[in-house]
Amino acid sequence: MTHTVAAVGPRAPFKEIVQLLQDWRVSALPVIEGEGRVVGVVSEADLLHKEELRDSPDADCLPRRQPVTMTKAGDLTAADVMSSPAITIRACATLAEAARIMAREGVKRLPVVDDAGLLAGVVSRVDLLKVFLRGDEEIAEEVRREVVSYLFLPPSSAVQVDVHDGVVTLTGRIRDPALVPAAARLIRAVEGVVDVEFDLSHAGTPR
Repeated sequence: MTHTVAAVGPRAPFKEIVQLLQDWRVSALPVIEGEGRVVGVVSEADLLHKEELRDSPDADCLPRRQPVTMTKAGDLTAADVMSSPAITIRACATLAEAARIMAREGVKRLPVVDDAGLLAGVVSRVDLLKVFLRGDEEIAEEVRREVVSYLFLPPSSAVQVDVHDGVVTLTGRIRDPALVPAAARLIRAVEGVVDVEFDLSHAGTPR
């Protein structure tokens, strides 16, 4: 996630919100109150939706997410236009969970909150994709250290780890083939892994 983020309070005026979106080059801002409790999110879509309703002669026929009061943009605040309650995610959540929430809710970024529900950062689609920019050797080293060294101990097992374009391949011999499914799950959980393949033989029980 991005730790340094822009946020606004519920009373932030329309113009300030637009200016922050432009200055920070983001599409949405968390709305916080108190010590940092996230109460909503205001996005470019929220601002445009409000203006569309205000200007449309058929405003009463348009779908709306919350009651609309026809006021000038200059009079609007974050509380008037934000989507609430905010769709957030905990800092301890996995990348897969973040991706599922974004896809399900149709949002590009999520406020990240700590155990107290206070804003800790923001994670975006771009942040999720950054993990796939990790170098192959960096990924291989983590797989060796965090997976192979625990599941396939020498001398009964001898496993080599190779990574190419994020695809992890394990070759060699192992004593217990039943550990392969567990290894696959753990390796796929490593950041930057695209897929995992195995070319392993059964070493048998040493005498």
